[in-house]
Amino acid sequence: MKNILLFLFLPLFLGACGDDDNTPNGPDENDNINWYAAADSSTTALVNSFWNAGGKYFNYDSNGNTTFHYWPQAHALDVLTDAYLRTEDAKYKTYFDQWFEGVKIKNGNSFRNDYYDDMEWNALAILRAYQATKEQKYKEAALQIWDYIKVGWNENAGGGITWVKGQEYSKNACSNGPACILAARLYREFGDETYKEWALKIYNWEKSTLFNSNNGMVYDNINSNTGEIQKDWIFTYNEGTFVGSAVELYKILGEKAYLNDAVLAADYTISTLVNNSILKDEGTGDGGLFKGIFIRYFTDLIQQDRLDAGAKRRYVQFLKTNAETLWTQGTNKSNVLFGTYWRNAPGASTGLTEQLSGCMLIEAAALLDDLNLL
Repeated sequence: MKNILLFLFLPLFLGACGDDDNTPNGPDENDNINWYAAADSSTTALVNSFWNAGGKYFNYDSNGNTTFHYWPQAHALDVLTDAYLRTEDAKYKTYFDQWFEGVKIKNGNSFRNDYYDDMEWNALAILRAYQATKEQKYKEAALQIWDYIKVGWNENAGGGITWVKGQEYSKNACSNGPACILAARLYREFGDETYKEWALKIYNWEKSTLFNSNNGMVYDNINSNTGEIQKDWIFTYNEGTFVGSAVELYKILGEKAYLNDAVLAADYTISTLVNNSILKDEGTGDGGLFKGIFIRYFTDLIQQDRLDAGAKRRYVQFLKTNAETLWTQGTNKSNVLFGTYWRNAPGASTGLTEQLSGCMLIEAAALLDDLNLL
């Protein structure tokens, strides 16, 4: 960790260090929060507290736990890409290159993995790195991972991509929503009709099997051996990737029905998977990442020009309330760390997944602020 460059020094955190509360230093009024500076400091904290300079990947917690978990690495690259697109600062691209080398090595010198959802997350992040830099190695890797992913489709339960190799009976929202988003983005980037066909096939299967079109719930999985659908596990990230899938198909086809599907899932999430208007605590580990994933695709929905004006206002206010709450109540200001629930600041350390969700929310606020939507 001592080799990491402390590359951003923000005056936002230099004053009033003796305050007793957990409110980050800066303007007292929420409307005056400098979201650009907040995003700089949160992404800087991600690098300073989690980046493993020797291994070229992100540690699993801010205490230096070097345990490697494949799927959070994708979301760390996504946050670095958010920062690169926001700032156009080449230092972030340096981390792209190192990440690309280190994560591949730690995953057995390949991006192939038994978990299809994990590969999907990494392909999505690598595709964004390609779109940001136009470096061919990222394009080639994203396409190669897609080739690994599509073999996960089988006709158990009528279709869908399985969750993990060896459990072909388990068809999960987490392995189909991101796959649809990936296929749709590959189509929009490269124009091959087969990608669009895949996106539609995956979306139609998930909507008909795991989506409640009456209220917007996205069920976690179906077991094709028993026909049982797991309806008790409703997670923000499954809602988010369904939103993202619908938005991607709306972008391709221009059909308002897809936007309506996204709105239904978003409305369910912000009305039900909350605690006093703040996205609920979904724990540490994998669950720590769920809220941030929802926020990423919810933010994309907000930017669609045919979104109803009333819905857009509600969504912007929801995201703003969550971001302000995290920044003023849920941030450990001594080292800019985030916890599992955005009203409560963590102690002296936190996990990678929780930190990533907080970073995604703050970067989303900075993006919407830059678009004059916040």
